[in-house]
Parts: sequence; structure tokens; C-alpha cells
Amino acid sequence: MKSLLRSLSFCVPLVFTLMFTQAAQGDIKGLFNFAAGLLNHGVFPESELYTTDDDIIITASDGVELAANIFVPTNLSGSAPAVIFINSWGLNEYQYLSQAAQLAEKGYIVLSYSTRGFGTSGGQIATAGPQDIDDYSQAITFLINNYPVNPDAIGTAGISYGSGISLMGAAQDKRVKAIAAMSSWGSLTEALYGNQTPRLAWAEILTLISETNGNPDPIIEANWKIIKNQDLDNIPEVLKWAEARSPINYVDRLNQNGTAVYLAKAYGDNLFQPNSLLELYQKLNTPKHLDLLPGTHATAELLPSLLGVGENIVWENVYKWFDIHLKDISNDLESAKPLQMKVKFQNRFEGFESYPVETATSHTFYMHPRSLFDNGDLENHPYRPGFGREKENTINAWFGTLFSTQIPVLSQLLEQLEIPVITNIYAASRYRGIYFNTPKLNKTLEIRGTPRVTVQVQPHFNKVQLVGYLYDMDWSGTARLITHGVTTLPNASSGENVALSFDLVATAYDVPEGHRLVLAFDTRDPQYQTPTSKNYSLDFEFSDTKQSILTVPAL
Repeated sequence: MKSLLRSLSFCVPLVFTLMFTQAAQGDIKGLFNFAAGLLNHGVFPESELYTTDDDIIITASDGVELAANIFVPTNLSGSAPAVIFINSWGLNEYQYLSQAAQLAEKGYIVLSYSTRGFGTSGGQIATAGPQDIDDYSQAITFLINNYPVNPDAIGTAGISYGSGISLMGAAQDKRVKAIAAMSSWGSLTEALYGNQTPRLAWAEILTLISETNGNPDPIIEANWKIIKNQDLDNIPEVLKWAEARSPINYVDRLNQNGTAVYLAKAYGDNLFQPNSLLELYQKLNTPKHLDLLPGTHATAELLPSLLGVGENIVWENVYKWFDIHLKDISNDLESAKPLQMKVKFQNRFEGFESYPVETATSHTFYMHPRSLFDNGDLENHPYRPGFGREKENTINAWFGTLFSTQIPVLSQLLEQLEIPVITNIYAASRYRGIYFNTPKLNKTLEIRGTPRVTVQVQPHFNKVQLVGYLYDMDWSGTARLITHGVTTLPNASSGENVALSFDLVATAYDVPEGHRLVLAFDTRDPQYQTPTSKNYSLDFEFSDTKQSILTVPAL
């Protein structure tokens, strides 16, 4: 089965356009409704160890009613620790019934509520804004006032939307001692418009979900249209709106409160890419733990529990985290190194004390131009043509290449199942793309962290997008995608030289001895909104003074 999927992955870029068009017309809606049907259905696990109540209403400060349910352990003697679950985007208060039951069996009182605008809760979707943060505190007050909760042992948790509300809510409510934020974001600004690039695939999916499974504030669609259309006059106001919804801006308050923070994130989460969450993690000086795993948005959390696929590492660590910080129970998570990175396509985790990884060294590779009979090279020394001469390589932006992240969501989900994104470097168009490769590696290159690219270019249009792909290539040209990054100039100066610097997405990957590291570029990817449909060219510039560089953190 895996070999068949790998073979099919070669032709994925050729069929992607048709598939994504169908998805936009309703296939994604059907897929989401299927998953939502499994998670939003109020079938409560039964046990003699707890009682449940599905008729909870929490009244928000502005009178909006929030639907909720609760699990209460039987035979309580005194107060109990409590956990509050907050729903993901498009889901409701029934999302975490299985996890709530497991916590209740361990002696926790567990409340789950549906945020405003979702499920049967009133109001409009506030997109983790001030109303949602106030609702979060109202839920805590409701729980303390109505149940025998230990006020010094309250935690909150959520996946995606619920995780961001947990992070920002705990920053503004000192009563929360510990949180578990899964598939969360650090910067909503980065998620919407990082490197001036609209996140097309995921934004379209979320907009569709909010319209189908919620009551959206019209500002959601309006803001996305501004970003998608590169409305430069109005983008600053949208980014101001996003900054208020960015947990990274509340780290100081989390530190002041001493909130214990558990985080889980997938490398292939192209909705909320890991980089800004890693920056948030780096700034925390509270008890903290971060698990980085293959997969895409929410799949590391949902697939094991929903479909029984793979180890349920994330949820097991969530339970351990609350045991440590709400019940003072020691376990192996307490003694583990706080940053755990699962190496892609390797069945092992590696632990580190900090990020950037303290034992990683920055490896610098210089791009040397391609010639008529040779591809570009990644060398350990700068390009030196001598005598002030310059060299340029040109690519054309009229269409994409075999360099691609392939099918949004699906291709990254398959990485969790150890099915890599594969292409053939030698078969890619030299007209529309360019690549640079190292010599055969004389030892394994253990990449741990965030690679960075600086490339010298001259656009021949007033808009340009550049997507960089890092590959592991074998002797035949067959290559696995390691990671990628993107940057866009929505208002470029045609004919003017510019240095474009951008990070690739953080990863953990071993490039084997004898393989080559490849850095490839083209001008579009299905994950992102291209700034123009016009045909334009882009020159890569090489000279003594114009060095293009790739830096890779490796052990």
C-alpha cells in the first residue's frame, strides 16, 4: 500500500488543480461534516465512576448562552481538581466526551463548553477575541460556584481554536494552573499572512466551515477577502485584529501567572505552522513541555483517538501533565526533557532542553549558479566568479513545477502515516523552477530546527512569490520533501535587485549518508494564494557581493 501511494505521489501535482476545485465546490464540506458528525454527536460513555449532565448552560457577561456538559466523579470526598475543554473550530461541546470520561475516571471534574457561535451556543463566532476570553473566565466561575472544585487545581485544554483560547484565557485568568494547547498558534498574523503570503488552502476551508457549522461574524469573511486579494490599504487593520488574537503577545502574563503549559504541534500543520509556536515556547519561563510530531493540523491528536491509528502520545501526555500540575502526581513526563521532537519517518523521539536546539550547529551552504549542462550547487564556500563578473539564472512564473507540498491537508496527514511527499528532482522543469544540491553527503545530516534561506533575485514584475523546498534526494533523483517556506512581494519594484530572506518550517529529519540535500524554488504552491496570474520572470543573481545562502541547524 505504501509503495502504491509513493508511486501515485509523482503524479499528484498534475491532478491537484482538479481535486482542489472539487474540494472547493463541496468535497471538503462533506469530509468535514463526516468528521464533525463523529465528534459532535452527544453519546456519553457510561461508567459507575462518574455522573454526567448534558443540560448545562453558562450565561456569558453579555447574556449569550453557552451550551455545556459536565462529568463529575462519584464518591468524591471533598473538592476535586477540574479540567475545562474548549471546542475546535466548527465543533461543539461533545468533541471531548471520550477524554472527559477518562479524566473523570481519574478523579477530575470535567466541563466542556461550546464557544459562542458554534453548536447550540448563542452569539456570533468571535475568533478567539475578547468576548471568547471573557466567556472562558465565566466558565471557570460557573464551575467553581456550582461544583466541589478545588480552586487551586483548575486546568483547561483544547485542540486548535480551543487551544488558543486556553493560552490567552489563562494569561488573563490567574485561577488556571495548567493548560494543554494542542495544534495551537503563536501568531495569528503569521498564520494568516506570514511573509506577506495569504494561506489559501486552510483559510478557504475554515471560512467554509464557519459558514456551514457556525454563526460567523461577517468580519471573518471580510478580513479573509482583504488578505486573499492583497488589499494593501486595508491589510494593516486586519493584522491589528489578528495581533489581539495572537497568544505570543500574552506570554509575559503567562509567565507572571506561572501557568504550566503543555503544547503539541505537527510539523506539517500548514494552518498554524510550528515556527511562531516555537517562538512562544522559547519565551515561556513557566513549567512547559512541547511535543513536535509528523502530521498536519489536529491529526496527531485526533487520528489515534478517533480512528485508532498510531500511538496516542499527545493525549497520554495531556493526562500526565494535569496529574503533575493539578494533582501533584509524579510521572515520566515530569523528568523528560521539555522539548520532544519525533524524527520524521523514524520511530523515535529525541529530547532537548531548549529551542533553538542547544546541541545543533548552523551549517551554511552557498548557492552556486546552474549552467547549460549542470544544475545549481550547494557548496560550503561562497560563489566567487572573479573580476566582478555576475551570473544569473532565470525562471518563469506562468505555471508551477514538480516542486510542491502537493495536496493540502492530505499529503501532510500521510506523513503521519510515514508516507512522504515525493517528487523527482531531475524531472522538474528548468524553465519554471531551479534547484541546488550538495555533493553526496559523507555522513548523515541530522536536521533539528528551522532552516533559513537568503536568496538574491531580480523580479521582472510588480508582484512576486517565491517558494523554497528542502529535499532529501537519492541517486535516481527521487526526493522526499523535508520542509518548505514561502515569501511574497505584493508590491515589488520590477527590475530591482532584492535579497529575500525567509525561514522554512521547523522540522526534525535525517538525510542519510550518500544522499544529497536539495534546495528547490518555484513561484507558487497550492497551500498559498499567488499574488498574480500574470506570466513574469524572476532572475536569481550570483556575484562576489550577492551571495545566496541556506543555513541548516543540524546535530
